[in-house]
Amino acid sequence: MSYSSIVEMANSGSLRGRITACVAQEGIDNPEQWTATNMWKIVSQPGWAEDWDYAQGAYNVNSNPDLGVRTDVIDDAQILSAVQAVQVPA
Repeated sequence: MSYSSIVEMANSGSLRGRITACVAQEGIDNPEQWTATNMWKIVSQPGWAEDWDYAQGAYNVNSNPDLGVRTDVIDDAQILSAVQAVQVPA
C-alpha cells in the first residue's frame, strides 16, 4: 500500500466524479458534499491503493494516464461497495 496513491486518489477529479455519480445514484442527499466529506474513507478501502499502485507501475504509452477514469483500475463495483460500506458502517 502506498500513502502517495491514497493521496492521488483523493485528489483525482475523475475518480471523485465517478464516486459522486454513484452517491447520487444511491439516492444520498447532497452527493457532492457527501463525497467531499467521505472521500478519504472511500479511497482508503482495502485493495484500492494496491490497484492504483499496480496501474501506475504497469503504465504504458497506450494507457489513459488518468487512472481515476479507468475502470480497469478502480471499477464501478468497488466504488459502489465502498460507498455502501461508508454509508452504513459495520
